[in-house]
Amino acid sequence: MSGTRPIVTAGMVIGIGMGGFADGILFHQILQIHNMLSARVSTDTLLGTKVNMVWDGLFHIGVWTTTAIGIAMLWRAAKRVDTITSGRALVGSLLMGWGLFNLVEGIIDHHILNLHHVYERAGQSVWDWLFLAFGVALVAAGRLMMTAERNGSSRLPRGH
Repeated sequence: MSGTRPIVTAGMVIGIGMGGFADGILFHQILQIHNMLSARVSTDTLLGTKVNMVWDGLFHIGVWTTTAIGIAMLWRAAKRVDTITSGRALVGSLLMGWGLFNLVEGIIDHHILNLHHVYERAGQSVWDWLFLAFGVALVAAGRLMMTAERNGSSRLPRGH
C-alpha cells in the first residue's frame, strides 16, 4: 500500500466517527430532536429520557472509539515514507466518511430498524430523506476532491 491510500483510509474512518459526533451533538444534545431509541422509547417520561441518554452515551462511545482508531491510523500513515501526504485527499476522505456515516446510520436506524428519525415528532418524514441526501452529497464532494487530487498530483512520497 502506498500513495495516498493510507491517508484516505484513515480519513474515512475519522470522517465516520466525526459524522457520528456531529449527529449526536447537534441532533441529540443541542437541538434535542431525537435520541438513539426515541421512536421506540418515548422521552416523555423520566425513565424514557434516562434510557435514551444511556443509549446516546453508548453511541458516543462507539463514535469516539472509531475516531480514535482513525487518528491512530493517520498517525501511522504519516510516519510511512511511501505515503503521499495530501490535504485534499484527507479532507475528501473525511467528507466521504461523514457521508457514509449518514447513509449507513440513516438507512439502518431511520428506515430499517425505525429506532429514531431526524425530527422525531414528525416520524419518518422528508427529514430522514434529506439526511440521506446530505450523506450522498458529502460522499460525492469527497470523491470529487480525491479525484481532483489524483488527477493533479505530482508530489513524491516523503524522503525522496
